[in-house]
Amino acid sequence: MNKFVFMFNEGNGKKKELLGGKGANLAEMTRIGLPVPYGFTISTEACNAYYDADKSLPSKIELQVLKALQNLEDQTGKRLGDPSNPLLVSVRSGAVHSMPGMMDTVLNLGMNDETVEGMAELTNNARFAYDSYRRFIQMFSDVVLNIDGFYFEQLLGEIREEKGYQTDPEMSAEDWKEVIKGYKEIVKKYAKRAFPEEPKEQLFLSISAVFDSWNNQRAIVYRRLQKIPGHLGTAVNIQSMVFGNMGDDSGTGVAFTRNPSTGEAKLYGEYLINAQGEDVVAGIRTPQPIVTLQNEMPEVYQQFVETCNLLEKHYQDMQDIEFTVERGKLFILQTRTGKRTAEAAIRIAVELVGEQIINKKEAILRVDPEQLNQLLHSRIDDSFERNPIAKGLPASPGAATGQVVFDADEAEKLAKDDQKVILVRPETTPDDIHGIVAAKATVTSRGGMTSHAAVVARGMGKACICGCESLNIDVKARQFKVGDTVVKQGDIITIDGSTGEIILGEIPMIAPKLSNEFQLLLTWADEERRLGVRANADNPEDARKAFEFGAGGIGLCRTEHMFMDAHRIPIVQEMILADSYAEREEALSKLLPMQQEDFEGIFEVMQGHPVTIRLLDPPLHEFLPDKEELLVEVTKLQITDPTSKELKEKEDLLRKVRHLDESNPMLGHRGCRLGMSHPEIYVMQAKAIFYAIVKVMEKGIDVSPEIMIPLVGHVNELKEMRQLVMNVGLQVKEETGLDFNYLIGTMIEVPRAALTADQIAEEADFFSFGTNDLTQTTFGYSRDDAEGKFLQAYIENKTLPENPFATLDQEGVGKLVETGVKLGRGTKPGLKTGICGEHGGEQHSIQFCHEVGLDYVSCSPYRVPLARLAAAQASIKSELRQSVVKVRV
Repeated sequence: MNKFVFMFNEGNGKKKELLGGKGANLAEMTRIGLPVPYGFTISTEACNAYYDADKSLPSKIELQVLKALQNLEDQTGKRLGDPSNPLLVSVRSGAVHSMPGMMDTVLNLGMNDETVEGMAELTNNARFAYDSYRRFIQMFSDVVLNIDGFYFEQLLGEIREEKGYQTDPEMSAEDWKEVIKGYKEIVKKYAKRAFPEEPKEQLFLSISAVFDSWNNQRAIVYRRLQKIPGHLGTAVNIQSMVFGNMGDDSGTGVAFTRNPSTGEAKLYGEYLINAQGEDVVAGIRTPQPIVTLQNEMPEVYQQFVETCNLLEKHYQDMQDIEFTVERGKLFILQTRTGKRTAEAAIRIAVELVGEQIINKKEAILRVDPEQLNQLLHSRIDDSFERNPIAKGLPASPGAATGQVVFDADEAEKLAKDDQKVILVRPETTPDDIHGIVAAKATVTSRGGMTSHAAVVARGMGKACICGCESLNIDVKARQFKVGDTVVKQGDIITIDGSTGEIILGEIPMIAPKLSNEFQLLLTWADEERRLGVRANADNPEDARKAFEFGAGGIGLCRTEHMFMDAHRIPIVQEMILADSYAEREEALSKLLPMQQEDFEGIFEVMQGHPVTIRLLDPPLHEFLPDKEELLVEVTKLQITDPTSKELKEKEDLLRKVRHLDESNPMLGHRGCRLGMSHPEIYVMQAKAIFYAIVKVMEKGIDVSPEIMIPLVGHVNELKEMRQLVMNVGLQVKEETGLDFNYLIGTMIEVPRAALTADQIAEEADFFSFGTNDLTQTTFGYSRDDAEGKFLQAYIENKTLPENPFATLDQEGVGKLVETGVKLGRGTKPGLKTGICGEHGGEQHSIQFCHEVGLDYVSCSPYRVPLARLAAAQASIKSELRQSVVKVRV
């Protein structure tokens, strides 16, 4: 019989796939002798068996659970449901990859009307026993019976107010009995059944509920965001309860071995006296900093510090630790690798190298490349005089401006309309995750630095302020007050997640400064990576930013973007609408010096690094007025001023726009096809490039230009356009008397080009794979239409594993890239190859580019650091795989 259930002392930290992250860590901590409450884990394989059995727990798993329960009872000397010495357990999820707050938990399981009396007598603390019982009823009813927690909170608030209490610890045992009675009535009303008293029924219902929570909405959303596979399932951990709510010598808390916001090597966390763990993470009460535990319980604090140091050294990384103190005795409930900001991730990785705990390669692998985006965006201008209206806890760094919203659904809706919003809530729950994702930042009036909002925001790199108690939030009225100041939904605020300040209105931002640790980590990455990293830049400003971020050249300069300036568009339109060759030449002569000036600026910035310039690619109609808008204008003039000169001009323009209009412009008259039919356009661009080369070389600056012919599908297209460019080059050399070198290549962006790359390579000095268009032409998807209409549904229902425009489709598009590289190098062994679509800045796509042997990737300037790090990780992972293969051989 397959084994589905494991006691903690039967596992270890290497069995995460089977036991889940939490179960594996509990087993590992048990193995190394830490004070972990006894328990057992129901494996991820059991979760899959549960779903295979149509969400029913197979009998063989039930039998193994009952046997493990008996072992647990023997270990603790307690019995589930025994009034004289009751065993109470927690039932917690534990996925392979950490998913904080996304799945369900039940605490104090095993309580009923009899065991609560036994607990009261056994502990000589009736208030504690009935407090624990009411917690169990509320949590079980929410998680298992699907009763909204609002009803329980509403009743508790009414009773507390009636008795004149401010906080839960003021409630007596008799008060809790009154609450419990009301809670059971709520269960009868909304669940249409009595609250289940039999502990084993409670246990199996809770196990099923935790398995069910693997596929709740928030878990699915979180997995999609974090790219966690849906087939892994979750484990369930059954653990004997220890109690932090037994009085002032008890408590519970969460701590990180280093600061998860800054990375500082200093214990960071919070705790609550006389509370259970859910009170800390739920944000219901604002906890105390962990350092003050030294005054409250000095011996416990010292033991905890020693335990934290042991765990960090054992796991060789910053740990996120949950603990409980029961009557002066410390218990460790969980440890896991702590989620952190990008700033903290980099500092921790670099400092762990300095402490000789890990090496440079391990440090490079520790930082998620996507996180680097957090460090490359704006913060509040220090010169701005701040007048904050409120200040809370700085839970996640960064600054954001947006309109206030009080509802997660509303935040998501407004964000879809490209509006910047800041989500303001009393506290957030896992059900608010979609709103946190959509918002630029989150603010809560309750909760601490380890509350749900803080942990989730930090993991996503979003600014967050928690525990801002001066905010009097009225969700129903959709407003909050700070003293006499009222801020309503839709009002603009700015928040600084690094200081906890909330400021009215929009205030100036400045670019970030990169830390020394950041620069050092990227230096290590550059030593490891094989792939070159270039940037997509269309003007000197973007090129300068890319160079600052460490780009080794420009992989794509889109010349059409140089035409988009408001002063240039009329000349471009003049060129397009010309009735004769002479008129077109006249317009082109005006554009030539403009393009030349841009090229000179880019060449100067890049200081001899390669610059790949793509000749005009989009169809001409993109530079003209919108056809529908023109038609409306013409129609109005035909009614109001039918004999006017303006009407004649508009009708003439409409006729030309209609002539240039195409049924499918993506596959129409664009790219090299435009150059073939209007060679004078490419001649002008080639002259602008060559004249710029000459000017920059005369200043003593090296230039390495690469001229790229777009949308080639047949070798003859490239052959003709190559000759055109070379002819212009000879003309400029003769005219200026200066010799210069350059490459001519093509962008591979249609399937035929990849499939005939051996022929095309005969005329190419380099290939650059334009994976944006290659994805469109391979899938037959129009990106604009697909993303707006059906692509998201494809991803949600798993028709496609990923958005192919965000992460390279390796099975289809990737196969064409790999084919193009092999065929091209079959003709020219030293052929330079790169990628310049948006995939060039996505870590999984970069891994693929490394594996198929590309020479470089090119991405937006702000993703250059990401690409440098991802390229290094690709190299290290490839090296590790090769070493594993050698060992096996």
